[in-house]
Amino acid sequence: MTKQIIHSEEAPAPVGPYSQAIAATGTLIFVAGQIPLDPHTGEIVGGDDISQQTEQVMRNLAAILQAAGADFKRVVKTTVFLADLNDFGPMNQVYAQFFEDTSAPARACVEVSRLPKGVKVEIDCIAVL
Repeated sequence: MTKQIIHSEEAPAPVGPYSQAIAATGTLIFVAGQIPLDPHTGEIVGGDDISQQTEQVMRNLAAILQAAGADFKRVVKTTVFLADLNDFGPMNQVYAQFFEDTSAPARACVEVSRLPKGVKVEIDCIAVL
């Protein structure tokens, strides 16, 4: 896999743990959106706590990436779906723990009207082997 961070001074600098763009070659892995479900019980983790929900989502993503032979260093793009954009700050603090600022993936974050099972966050990703 090759992964190159793309940065232009002619576009706004990232204001969080993400890159403007990533150029990558290799086998792509498209990980479906994950919500904060405990894989063993099928129950929602974290109640109304966005930080706990985000932590579980990231653990679920990590497990799937590992099964594919990848990890968060190989992620080139994420999409974060929030039920309430006011939860962005705490979500972002947890999210940032999984990515280094210098190699973080490109990211989009949007507020949506509803998420499955009434959760507060869903995240999908694309990784490269």
